[in-house]
Amino acid sequence: MKLIQKITIAYIRARFALLAAFSAKKAAQAAYKLFCTPQKKTVLPLTPLFTAADPLSFNIDGVTINGFRWNKGGSKRVQVVHGFESASQNFEPYIRGFLDKGYEVLAFDAPAHGLSGGRQITLPLYIKILEEIYHRYGPIQSYLAHSLGGLALVHFLETLPADTSIRLALVAPATESATVVNQFFKLLKLGQPVRKAFDDIILQTSGSTPEYYSIPRAIAQMNIPVLWVHDHDDTITPIKDVQPLIDKKYPHIQFLLTEGLGHRRIYRDEQVIKAITAFL
Repeated sequence: MKLIQKITIAYIRARFALLAAFSAKKAAQAAYKLFCTPQKKTVLPLTPLFTAADPLSFNIDGVTINGFRWNKGGSKRVQVVHGFESASQNFEPYIRGFLDKGYEVLAFDAPAHGLSGGRQITLPLYIKILEEIYHRYGPIQSYLAHSLGGLALVHFLETLPADTSIRLALVAPATESATVVNQFFKLLKLGQPVRKAFDDIILQTSGSTPEYYSIPRAIAQMNIPVLWVHDHDDTITPIKDVQPLIDKKYPHIQFLLTEGLGHRRIYRDEQVIKAITAFL
């Protein structure tokens, strides 16, 4: 960890410790706001591939969502769903591969990401956006999702009627929401009273506890072909959360496990790109 990061984290920890001493509820509210706020926004110059796309845009809950569509009317429709602090432009190699197959491709930036508006992103909002995209531009036959995008996508797909024609590729998905929250609280050294108030906020805003937002819970009920790509050295979405699902050996879930690629290099890996493009 770089020195400036250590100083920043130390400052944030001190600020939250002081706030928690006065009010666990106020500390939880501040923590929730921080939790939902990306600390960096990926905005890259548009490459020729993206400038050639059809720009798409809609508004939801006061936030402008911007995206792209290529090859409208292609033989199959596939959507790319990016993760936290990422953007659609990071997935250009996949988009090119899908276009080579003659597919129509959709890619949208989440709130507070890429070219979309907003300052915060929550899981329920991401799910709501995926639902809106489906109804506006679908139906969609194939999906590629990374990290937070995978968590949101699975929870959207479980709301659809059973459709075994859908194919889903997950790359290092945020497997358990509870793990993400646990990591956040461990980093900031926040205590149990703040955690209880934090979980109460999630329950009030989403109607469910963090434990409900679990890919293993949702995907076990979805009989669609899934390719799940995960790295043993992923420290963001740890393999231990995936292992119980691997052990159950569901026939509709195929696992591709890698070594040494971590959480972000994995979706840029040439062999992973080839495997996912072929699967979808």
